Amino acid sequence: MADRSRRRRIRRFCRIRRALLAALVAFAVAVPVSGAARPAAVPAPAPTALGPLRDASPAALAQRYAASRQDIRAAGRAATDHGDLKRAASLREMAAPGRQFLSFDGRDGGRSVEVVGELSSARRIAVLVPGAGVGLDAYWRLRRDATALQRELGPGGAVVVWLGYRSPATVSTTVLTAERAAEAAPGLRALVDGVRAVRPAARISLLCHSYGSVICARSAPGTAADALVLYGSPGVGVEDVSALRTGAQVWAGRGGEDWIAHVPHLRVRVPFVATVGFGADPVAEGFGAEVFDAGDGGHSDYLLRGSRSLTSLARIVDGAEPLEVSR
Repeated sequence: MADRSRRRRIRRFCRIRRALLAALVAFAVAVPVSGAARPAAVPAPAPTALGPLRDASPAALAQRYAASRQDIRAAGRAATDHGDLKRAASLREMAAPGRQFLSFDGRDGGRSVEVVGELSSARRIAVLVPGAGVGLDAYWRLRRDATALQRELGPGGAVVVWLGYRSPATVSTTVLTAERAAEAAPGLRALVDGVRAVRPAARISLLCHSYGSVICARSAPGTAADALVLYGSPGVGVEDVSALRTGAQVWAGRGGEDWIAHVPHLRVRVPFVATVGFGADPVAEGFGAEVFDAGDGGHSDYLLRGSRSLTSLARIVDGAEPLEVSR
């Protein structure tokens, strides 16, 4: 009996050690890619109280976009007064004429929801859910990706960029747990419900990158989305598609040069800390997702213009079959 108990302790120790090694692998590869995270504590005024999205007519959307533009400009002035010129420059770009933000809040690192395309007439809508290490200071990357996807979709397609949470720094212990995802999931669900309410006949797809896939999984039960797409995912906290409890079709893909493939897919309860890791690999056959061809790109390359992954993602949003990949 003592030997059996000792073997159990050894096995548990090995599981914890593998999880910690997984974290070190992620950190070692992510550091040169993302660099050090910048502080998020840049002051900003409270935004206009706009309320939930209830009307997608051109006139109603124009009013929301105008109010959000004023909020972005006010946050930009606050960033300038604070001496954060990088944040101020990013906000000036976000407030440019023609940009369409359903909402914006510059506090606590920033929250925003931007539309690329015409939401009022969209028949196919992609909601981009970004992962760790994103924010207002480098928002241009999200804008670049959304623009590339909307161009691929063409007329009738719109992209909603949901930066609705304070994403964890890529180099942090927070990125190894689902705490931020649990906090963010209700906001994502509310956005999808709102989009469904104002565009009931549209096809809605959640495109969930990296840590964003953990958020999508938390919001999946009963989601109003038609498709749930997990790419560059470290795992989503469940062992298979059935555990997501969703009626949406679930897709998964990973680029050939994505470093996240080297992170072991484990979930380990660390006493007095949290559950570390996100479990099963979404592209593994046993997970049960439909796997699409994500090309040979790296972790940040899925929506690059001309990439196979962009083609596959656009086809999923369209409701067509993506490029196939051999198991």
